[in-house]
Amino acid sequence: MGILSESIKRKLQESFNPTHLEVIDESAKHSHHQGAIKHGLDGGGKESHFHVVIISKKFDGLNRLQIHRLVMELLDEEISQIHAFSLEAKKA
Repeated sequence: MGILSESIKRKLQESFNPTHLEVIDESAKHSHHQGAIKHGLDGGGKESHFHVVIISKKFDGLNRLQIHRLVMELLDEEISQIHAFSLEAKKA
């Protein structure tokens, strides 16, 4: 797991105490895409694409947009360094 993967996982665990958390680095699947190439991410093993699955009781009472905003704001620094980020966030 790379530096960004670890940072994403740590922040999500500390903030949301999830019952389930997956931080999936999908960079290798996208290394040939123009966006990755443009950002200098092709072939270098750099972290560029992530998919996160998180389930937390802390999302109870929030709608989908509110949950996504919370996560995106928390991970603003990491997301600004990558090309693509997808999120599946669910209430426990």
